[in-house]
Amino acid sequence: MSASNPLDLPTPPACVADFCLIPIGTPTVSVSKEVAEVQRLLKASGLKYSMHSAGTTLEGSWDEVMKTIGQAHSMLHGNGVVRIQSDIRVGSRIDKKQSFTDKVAAVEALLAADEKGDKAA
Repeated sequence: MSASNPLDLPTPPACVADFCLIPIGTPTVSVSKEVAEVQRLLKASGLKYSMHSAGTTLEGSWDEVMKTIGQAHSMLHGNGVVRIQSDIRVGSRIDKKQSFTDKVAAVEALLAADEKGDKAA
């Protein structure tokens, strides 16, 4: 797809982002309070998400996902966190619709087949 003006290009209709917000300069090294606040925001967003030990996976349209991550920054800034560094890995695809749970299930199915093969040997 090409456009005469690159600023007219649309964003992808769907994406999966894995992100980790890192508050800097908080009074304690624990960030569980901030993580809980972000999880509450994600719940209210209505987007599909899953927290893991090193961040959160978030699924939706590109614009919704990026807006929600930005809102998490704004919320923590509003709660007194003066600096936040975020790691974000985002993927999109247009050949098929695939959720983050679909991706995990595909790998789990391969591993389950390995287990069946080990038991048969």
